[in-house]
Amino acid sequence: MYGLLLITHLLAAIAFIGTLFFEVFIWHAARRPLSQAAREGADQAIAQRSRHVLHGVVLVLYGAGIALAWQHRGALSQPLSNSFGLLLSLKILLALSIVGHYVWLAYWLKSGRLTPNRACWLRRSILGHMVLIVVLAKAMFYWQF
Repeated sequence: MYGLLLITHLLAAIAFIGTLFFEVFIWHAARRPLSQAAREGADQAIAQRSRHVLHGVVLVLYGAGIALAWQHRGALSQPLSNSFGLLLSLKILLALSIVGHYVWLAYWLKSGRLTPNRACWLRRSILGHMVLIVVLAKAMFYWQF
């Protein structure tokens, strides 16, 4: 079961990070030469499709992550006693921070305060968090201190 959870978590993380990578590094620059109307239409279409797909991806990602964390509850009960538990705890904190980013996004959307600059900042911050999570995921099995 652990191997299936691990593969599921990994594939969901790839989908999530790939979507953010596309938005931050490809779409942001590719949309500049488009007319305002074309840019707005494409932005809406991509955002709508992205939200639709990512809701399921995020549920799988966090669900598998919680199940994997449960498998390591012993290491998480004393995170300062070994590097694995500490790095896993940091990974979980970063994942919770991403949830906080989405709560912040929902607030800005609901209050009408989401600007293009804020949306760009959020995407970049979440992508940065995800990259750190991937590094920590690898480091958990290789860094011993």
